[in-house]
Amino acid sequence: MSDNAVDQGKRTWLIATSCAGAVGGVATAVPFVSTFAPSERAKAAGAAVEVDISALKPGEKMTVEWRGKPVWIVRRTPEQVDNLSKHDNELADPLSERKAYPIPEYAKNEWRSIKKEYLVVIGVCTHLGCSPSDKFAAGPQPSLPDDWPGGFLCPCHGSTFDMAARVFKNKPAPDNLEVPPHMYLADTKLLIGEDKKA
Repeated sequence: MSDNAVDQGKRTWLIATSCAGAVGGVATAVPFVSTFAPSERAKAAGAAVEVDISALKPGEKMTVEWRGKPVWIVRRTPEQVDNLSKHDNELADPLSERKAYPIPEYAKNEWRSIKKEYLVVIGVCTHLGCSPSDKFAAGPQPSLPDDWPGGFLCPCHGSTFDMAARVFKNKPAPDNLEVPPHMYLADTKLLIGEDKKA
């Protein structure tokens, strides 16, 4: 037997084992790579959320989840809406002009919403991501000023927000609470996560 014949046998063996190894590697990689595709739950987490607000009474709040964050829908009383302009000089950004995050055009007003009666905001403090508490009643209360107009208090570091979720001056929170994209599908039906421009 010649040396050339032995080398040919080794070469065939190397090619065969390399091919088998490559097939095994691909078979192993396919399930692994498929885990990078988003799951149905992940797709749904980013999807728009439809909300029925017909049972929400003036002065009440409901919370829904959108993209893993709490979205508050507050039905303000006529008095709460009327009081919004009375403390603009105490707010850090009364007209929502800061650009920390995109603010929909329909929220660049003193009530920060499409309809004056309804506030729709992400319930996450812009300071360190805590969730503020409801302090809708006006007047003196613990941890709040004597002339408190009603709104939200972040208990972690004392940031306060009015009934339009606008932050008061000299507080740790640098910005107003974020307004998510939203639109009305009907008078009492909201779609959170999409608006007409989307």
